[in-house]
Amino acid sequence: MRVRWLGWAGVEIEAEGATVVIDPLADPGATFAALGERAREVRLPAIVSPEAEGTAVAGLVSHLHRDHADAGALANALEGDATVHEPAWPGGEDFENLALAQANAELDGAELRRRAAKAWERVEAGPFGLTALPAVDGLGDPQVSWVVEADGLRVLHLGDTIFHGYWWRMTQRHGPFDVVLAPINGARVDFPHLQPPSTLAAALEPEQAALVGELLKAGTLVPIHYDGFAIDPWYRPVDRPVERFETATAGRPYEVRVLEPGESFEPAAVSSAA
Repeated sequence: MRVRWLGWAGVEIEAEGATVVIDPLADPGATFAALGERAREVRLPAIVSPEAEGTAVAGLVSHLHRDHADAGALANALEGDATVHEPAWPGGEDFENLALAQANAELDGAELRRRAAKAWERVEAGPFGLTALPAVDGLGDPQVSWVVEADGLRVLHLGDTIFHGYWWRMTQRHGPFDVVLAPINGARVDFPHLQPPSTLAAALEPEQAALVGELLKAGTLVPIHYDGFAIDPWYRPVDRPVERFETATAGRPYEVRVLEPGESFEPAAVSSAA
């Protein structure tokens, strides 16, 4: 198995000549475009495309926020009959779902095959077992974490979940995890449809991610979802996320790999199934 970080939350996993993509992003400037011209001009330091071009056997979406559900990036990567697996639509009034509307419309417009996934559901695609595990979104929108199994290895992608209480249950049912990809930017948000704003982080902070790696019995912990969007007052990440992450992970019982966008590695098995 080979795991490749695409920048931000994007990940590509290859095994047995097949590929799945998770949360790929091609157009960062579109993410907060509805907030005005200043938000449209935001660019991430580095985003790379999946190596799969029209050949990935599945697309996994942790949640329908535009920076995790880029229809163009998915369409470019997926083979013609591949499915995008995503959390179920939450229902409710349109105003509740403002953060989901753009990605949802773009996915519909791209005419991608879509499938709603519930937590703990497993599907097969090529050589991969794909299971949606619990996650808790910082904006209250539906979100899942994805565990990808192939070659006797388990890779867990946490999207941009906040800290929650499912870690032990996830580990008991599906762990230990050979690789865990965890968000670390700890962003605070202040969006017009979420008032009054919370002072708490809407994604894992670096120190929380370090603890999560231990709770999930990770073999290797990889930071993602950092060094990107920062648009005051709407989206405010923590300062020095990687430095804080490396300090917090020192001495923990797992390996830490800080990747450059486009960099890949071949993980080793942490142990046999629990």
